[in-house]
Amino acid sequence: RFVPKRMVPFSFPLSKCALWDPVPMGDVIGAHITYYRNPKLSLVEKALRLAYRHAKQNEQKSFSCFLLGTLAVDEDGEGVTLTIDRFDPGREV
Repeated sequence: RFVPKRMVPFSFPLSKCALWDPVPMGDVIGAHITYYRNPKLSLVEKALRLAYRHAKQNEQKSFSCFLLGTLAVDEDGEGVTLTIDRFDPGREV
């Protein structure tokens, strides 16, 4: 499969003992969710409205926040659905 240039191989920190053989085996595979699944995004209107209101009230151009939700595999096994249902503005400190 085609692996985009922005993807990099996994690397693990050095340790004194390893639980597996670190020598690469087999072909390179991509670990991107869209390689094997059809992703869908579902966003609850309440979370979107809260995020929008928070962005309008914030005086800075950029700010940090969290959109929280669940990731589930569809019944047919062919897709995944990310359902975002909560907004958390986070903390300034």
